[in-house]
Amino acid sequence: MKTRTSIFLFLFILTVLSLSVAGVFSPSGFAQKRVPVSARNDSLDERIRRVESGLLPSVIIKSEPNAAMKLADRMQFYKTPGVSVAVINNGKIEWARGYGVLEAGSNKPVTPETLFQAASISKPVAAFAALRLVQENKLNLDEDVNKKLVSWKVPENDFTKEQKITLRELLSHSASLTVHGFAGYSSDKQVPTLLQILDGTAPANSTPIRVDAAPNKEFRYAGGGYVIMQELLADVTGKSFPALMQETIFKKLGMTHSTYRQPLPKEFWDSAAVGHRPNGEKLKGNWNTYPEMAAAGLWTTPSDLARFAIEIQKSKVGKSNKVLSVKMVNEMLAPQVGGWGLGLELQGKNESKRFAHGGANEGYRCSMVAYTGTGQGAVVMTNSDSGGALAAEIMRSIAKEYGWLDYLPKEKVIAPVDPKIYDDYAGQYQLAPNFIINITNENGKLTLQAAGQPKNELFAESETDFFLKTIDAQIKFVKDAEGKVTGLVLRQGGRETPAQKIK
Repeated sequence: MKTRTSIFLFLFILTVLSLSVAGVFSPSGFAQKRVPVSARNDSLDERIRRVESGLLPSVIIKSEPNAAMKLADRMQFYKTPGVSVAVINNGKIEWARGYGVLEAGSNKPVTPETLFQAASISKPVAAFAALRLVQENKLNLDEDVNKKLVSWKVPENDFTKEQKITLRELLSHSASLTVHGFAGYSSDKQVPTLLQILDGTAPANSTPIRVDAAPNKEFRYAGGGYVIMQELLADVTGKSFPALMQETIFKKLGMTHSTYRQPLPKEFWDSAAVGHRPNGEKLKGNWNTYPEMAAAGLWTTPSDLARFAIEIQKSKVGKSNKVLSVKMVNEMLAPQVGGWGLGLELQGKNESKRFAHGGANEGYRCSMVAYTGTGQGAVVMTNSDSGGALAAEIMRSIAKEYGWLDYLPKEKVIAPVDPKIYDDYAGQYQLAPNFIINITNENGKLTLQAAGQPKNELFAESETDFFLKTIDAQIKFVKDAEGKVTGLVLRQGGRETPAQKIK
């Protein structure tokens, strides 16, 4: 999982509008959301064409009659060579398609069978296997994991004296562990062992995974917890993690184009999408290696991830229990500390309840969303650092076509302001030690550009407050007592991040 601040600016944030959607019973056992009659009667090809030509930003400006965009145009805008999509409807994969090419400058097309790095979507798939071992009484969700860990133990400290670390806490990101994510290892770097990663010793490029606060008190996303879980599963079963996942998950669910093997074996290279930077350049060695397999190491396709999501949907209602029982799936989907489930982000209310996860590895961005009650959902995978915003636009197009009414863009009105004030805002703002945002006034239009990212126009809500269309984020410019602009505040996903004006 990518850790640089740049992913924060283009993080895929799902907006929950909590709209109540009427449902009708479907023979599949899912309550299917109502969609326009014309959409239900149209051919599948027509529906796909509407999705491909109906990409939507996170915000629609009220005065603009048609905000829809074409997929090909947006791929070019985001310098994303390849995209793969799978759409779930009525509890099955309704369609899957690939777009673009495996590598910029090549002519080898992306197909539904093209492999992409799933990045952090590796986590819920790995969690599924851990819960299978719980179901088999080989693990206990609420037992001290050190009782089953053999090769390595969670180091004891003042924080673990009274509250030991449990599997439930690892899966729900409530163990107060360090190490948010992982950068991976390029082809010219030595790959560390899992024990070296756990202790943060060379050649690991991440810090030691440690408990640094009282466990089970709050949500704190930690890929480090899934590295511990990876070691736990290997110790308990005596099997390599890739072999365990193949036997426990992939084989049972028909995920025939998925592997946790790292580095990616040569036999898969010809069918793997190459990772790309925001400027369109490919990664050194095509992709990074992630020995943190449970956290970030899955290679897969949208169709295989859709099969995984469908199994969760069907298992919840007792229609299929190839891996987990109804009881265990409901445990997985039950809110834990901070509102997450066991390996999955839980979103929406009532008929709009859904589970989701995003992914961001070096050179790859992806997103998975699935509704628990309607048998709907989608998976989008891309081979670019800029693919997160593109995946979000694709998801909103799918949402409009398939009637996910709680997933539509926000509508805003542009406030009339004098463009002369834009000169005061123009400059460089430091969001983090090595991350600069450039604000420019381009012929009366205020634009924002992060390092290596496309330019985005800022739209005024007031003289100091602005919003972006491409992502659900806002900028507030800060002035001192004399009216001089001294910085800005980035608002996104319920978080506020200040940036000082440095130039």
